[in-house]
Amino acid sequence: MPLRPPAGFISANYDPLKNPDAPTGVTATAGDTQATVSFTAPANVGGSAISEYQVVTYTGSTYVKNQSGASSPITVTGLSNGTAYTFNVWALNSYGPGAWSAASGSVTPALQRGIFSGGQTTLSTGRINVIQYISISTAGNTTDFGDLSVAKSYLASCASSTRGIFGGGLGNQATIDYVTIATTGNSTSFGNLNVSAYFLGACSSATRGVFGGGDTINVLQYVTIATTGNALDFGDLTIAVYGVAGCSSSTRGIFGGGQTASVANENTISYITIATTGNATDFGDLTVGRNQIASCSSSTRGLFAGGGGAASNVIDYITIASTGNATDFGDLTIARFGLAGCSSPTRGVFGGGADSGNVVINVIDYVTIASAGNATDFGDLISSIMYLAACSNAHGGL
Repeated sequence: MPLRPPAGFISANYDPLKNPDAPTGVTATAGDTQATVSFTAPANVGGSAISEYQVVTYTGSTYVKNQSGASSPITVTGLSNGTAYTFNVWALNSYGPGAWSAASGSVTPALQRGIFSGGQTTLSTGRINVIQYISISTAGNTTDFGDLSVAKSYLASCASSTRGIFGGGLGNQATIDYVTIATTGNSTSFGNLNVSAYFLGACSSATRGVFGGGDTINVLQYVTIATTGNALDFGDLTIAVYGVAGCSSSTRGIFGGGQTASVANENTISYITIATTGNATDFGDLTVGRNQIASCSSSTRGLFAGGGGAASNVIDYITIASTGNATDFGDLTIARFGLAGCSSPTRGVFGGGADSGNVVINVIDYVTIASAGNATDFGDLISSIMYLAACSNAHGGL
């Protein structure tokens, strides 16, 4: 690998003593046929201001392309899904190019697929075993994926970059199923929950899925996503709650909202460190207490959307790394409860639920997670469904 960019980037007044230092802290996040490369600008910019940065893309030892940008992050497009890439960054000023950064870790772009599973077709009956999917980056209706092993509602779902996990729920409160997200087909038995539950929430890192709460219990239980088997005890939530939702960064899991035996619309948010078993800790409060809520996340921001008592269109957000109360984000296109959420690193998607007249709907909305604002129509579920679950292979915990 060369230590300097190509000679064509060197200006007529090239002076290596006045070139900028190398950027540091280069990281990459994979998307669908692209990757977003983040870095820290050098403290020493050289003899003049930095005019641009170049991201150099490699697969193995093979050069792929350069892509320029004015600052971090820079999105490298035109990559191949399923191929692993690393990235170096260098800075350019009027005196010439600086040295290359150290390489980022390897990332593999993939189709960002959201999975919706189970649910029921009326407020009180009609449990289904349907699994359906979307491409999160492209608005449109869902496509049939396959079937759960048993029809169930009030279930919870989480995922790694390759495998989706579906646990608990009415229909069979103990079972856990899984699918390979990139390959359509029926689910396969994974194991059983440590404690049977329905109306629970879930979150995950790249390796571990955590299920929390359900039917007024405070139990947390976890699975190693790559290895089938029964769930194990993780600890306890701060309160016994159901109708709760979960989301995550790569290190921290968040559970918010729900209902307790004495509080119909809970505003409590709690958190766990996913890699370390133990009880949850208080994080803060939602802007409005509500149950039957949905959530999703990027690597930094968690969103909580909709919910009951009365159907809500509220979307809140939190900064996952910083405890504190939620902030208003915007509104769903339709106020509803019993919906489900999934996400890519940039986009949150919310599907299904029942509206203020208790009419079950098939609406899918989306938001750009980094930018507060109202949701936009995405498309439709295969049919009108509530009390469903959702996950993705590109959420903030990966």
